[in-house]
Amino acid sequence: MKSINLAAIDLNLLVAFEALLDQRSVTKAAEQLQIGQPAMSAALSRLRILFDDELFVRLGRQMQPTLKTQAIAPGILAALQQIRQAVTASQTFEPSLSDRTFTIGSSDYTSFVLMPPLLKFSLQNAPSVNVRMIEFEKDRVGTLLEQGEIDVAVGVFPDPPRQTQWEPIFEERFVGIARRGHPAIHQGTMSLEAFARFPHALTTLRRDTAGEIDKALNEQNLERRVAFTTPHMMVLPFAIASSDLVAALPQRIALCLANVCNLTVFELPVNTKPWMVSMLWSTLSDQDEANRWLRNTIKAISQTIETS
Repeated sequence: MKSINLAAIDLNLLVAFEALLDQRSVTKAAEQLQIGQPAMSAALSRLRILFDDELFVRLGRQMQPTLKTQAIAPGILAALQQIRQAVTASQTFEPSLSDRTFTIGSSDYTSFVLMPPLLKFSLQNAPSVNVRMIEFEKDRVGTLLEQGEIDVAVGVFPDPPRQTQWEPIFEERFVGIARRGHPAIHQGTMSLEAFARFPHALTTLRRDTAGEIDKALNEQNLERRVAFTTPHMMVLPFAIASSDLVAALPQRIALCLANVCNLTVFELPVNTKPWMVSMLWSTLSDQDEANRWLRNTIKAISQTIETS
């Protein structure tokens, strides 16, 4: 079968074919497309050369489609409809009607903080949209975004990869947690000496036992014993609830689980720096309507999450 050079075919000819099929008149087809009658006549001539057929033959007051026109019309009309749908989809995103699946790269902490309000908002405003939250390796986040494996990444990105866009969504800081009735808690506070003396629990992905708290204690010429480590931050509040271990935890998660785990939340007796939780996305999706909706939604709900 001879290959067709699509580059040599003017898409406007197919649009003219559609109008002629609909109107059965060169004059009316020209009016429908808002072009002159000579231009429509010229388009019909080119169509006849392209398909090697008369395509439309005048019988009475109308131009009737030939057998070849009747054979090729369904495919041409379907192709034009697909093109229109593709162009429309690239230009507009209607969350209330969309069934798109968004994939968000997120740790257990940011998933815990963002998922409840994000899910509530989505069910109310985009009921058919699906959300997947997956963990990711930070050294691969740029590749994951560029390849479209994740739409947005949420976390701490001190050195964002090239070809990505970055925006802060909320500030976070450490607070201390201990079980209610802990012997070192007095009037809701813990002394520096007790904080260093009691064993600690720590979340670490690097399988070490050093963190921000150790740096702050070292400045006071103090050390702590890390008796329990886990890569899963959500484990810490439950471990603390049944022991005399203490821990530093992001404020939002500590406040949220304090009553559930019967914890006391206290100000740390050492100084630690707050940090910024941000979202990251690929430059390739920066102008995408759906991705922009997701980013605006995450940013909006982040501002509603209470910290006190």
